[in-house]
Amino acid sequence: MSPITSPRPTRAPLIAAGLLLGAGLGGFVDGIVLHQIFQWHNMLSNQLPPDTLVRAKVNMYWDGMFHAAVWVLTAVGLGMLWSATGRPEVPHSGRTLLGGLLLGWGLFNVVEGIIDHQLLGLHHVYEYATNKQPADLAFLGFGGLLLLSGWALVRAGRTRRLT
Repeated sequence: MSPITSPRPTRAPLIAAGLLLGAGLGGFVDGIVLHQIFQWHNMLSNQLPPDTLVRAKVNMYWDGMFHAAVWVLTAVGLGMLWSATGRPEVPHSGRTLLGGLLLGWGLFNVVEGIIDHQLLGLHHVYEYATNKQPADLAFLGFGGLLLLSGWALVRAGRTRRLT
């Protein structure tokens, strides 16, 4: 008869859930604040300026597709978090989860900033500025700051567990 052993603790499911939740929620912040409240850009505003009703509707459609995608990321992240909280080998750590959220949001900003703003040129953070680069670089810098903060919190969550 073998002794019953408890599974080795792992934070990976909590970090993975945080990454998806952070990317999804970071996308919502981008879409709600920059697209809708400030109206600084739309998904295709550098390629198709919303200067007519038809162009505005096309941009609105792609903004909706963007919101649908970040909704899916958030929903999957919630499912993963729900699953992780029921596992005895996953320690509950607010720092680890918050770190994962910040990592996900930072990853969203860096990936979106490099691909959509720089490589594809679909839009820029502040589409109506003469020089679009400062706002684009600030967006990337904020993403980098989120990544560093998230990484530090995930590391801090290894040494202190919050229950």
